[in-house]
Amino acid sequence: MPRFLAEPAFRHDQPASIGVLLINLGTPAAPTAQALKPYLREFLSDPRVIEIPRLIWWPILNGIILQTRPRKSAEKYASIWTPQGSPLKVFTERQTALLREALAAAGPIQVEYAMRYGQPSVASVIAKLRAAGCNRLLVLPLYPQYAASSTGSALDAVYKTLLHSRNQPELRVVRNFHDHPGYIAALAERIEQHWASHGRPEQLVMSFHGVPRRSLDLGDPYHCECQKTGRLLAERLGLAAEQYRVTFQSRFGRAEWLKPYTSETLADLGARKTRRVDVVCPGFVADCLETLEEIAMENKAVFLNAGGGEYHYIPALNDQAAFIETLRDLALDHLSGWLPQDWNAEHEAGLLARRLQRARELGASA
Repeated sequence: MPRFLAEPAFRHDQPASIGVLLINLGTPAAPTAQALKPYLREFLSDPRVIEIPRLIWWPILNGIILQTRPRKSAEKYASIWTPQGSPLKVFTERQTALLREALAAAGPIQVEYAMRYGQPSVASVIAKLRAAGCNRLLVLPLYPQYAASSTGSALDAVYKTLLHSRNQPELRVVRNFHDHPGYIAALAERIEQHWASHGRPEQLVMSFHGVPRRSLDLGDPYHCECQKTGRLLAERLGLAAEQYRVTFQSRFGRAEWLKPYTSETLADLGARKTRRVDVVCPGFVADCLETLEEIAMENKAVFLNAGGGEYHYIPALNDQAAFIETLRDLALDHLSGWLPQDWNAEHEAGLLARRLQRARELGASA
């Protein structure tokens, strides 16, 4: 790769604009072993994801994991694939389109999405935004809770791209939104809508994606941010401490990961003959393999086989209107000073009013 990539063609008549870049984890192009192999290679080669020395990890990855895991993962993806493609991609595309529409009145803003692994790549979408005249870039990773292996890795991809840019755009990032009033309110709305149709459970399990325990010991804030999300959501729902659990799913390898584990918690609740459990995944803003297959299928079987009663998976935020409004507010908060002065003067009062209203709804704990 050359030290600097070629710059987009400059046009004097092209007005400057703002780019808003949503970043999600990624998805294979198809539910096949052939498509899974390069996707898994890219994902599991990320040193943010696998913190094992390359000399040790490389033979394991290429000699064992990539020879067996693509076929098994492809079967799981096939079980949740839709006629439109991967659910994660479908919902991320909808979120992008709806946010683009929600920000249309704010000024010259281009809204696009990229995937950290797979396509469209972060580098290709940044190139697209710069070609469209974006000289300011807001990066919004779609991970509410910061973790080095998710948000950190997404930002790595952005910084790596800009490292090779001669004419770099002005840059801002959204680090997290785990305690944003709008995010908590949107989660509560999603759950309350489900309960309005299906009744309430004995236990609500809030399952977050797991990370190795070592990450917490080394200073990663992810565990603390998940706990705060769980506490704020429970308070918003009016749940007592014994009515909900915060757990962690998606373990990989033999090392200890954040506990309690979702699968073990559900097995225990099943063994206790819990009449009904609802599971929600607050860390996933779009339904994907980890929610639709691991939680809605695998962990349902764990609970039922252990003797549990009724089991419900509550869908992710996806294209819910309240969540799109939250993304809009997050973007506008971080675009302060970049937007046209007349727009700021006209809309700042309304934005502040919504923020204060949500803060009042959440109470003093927010």
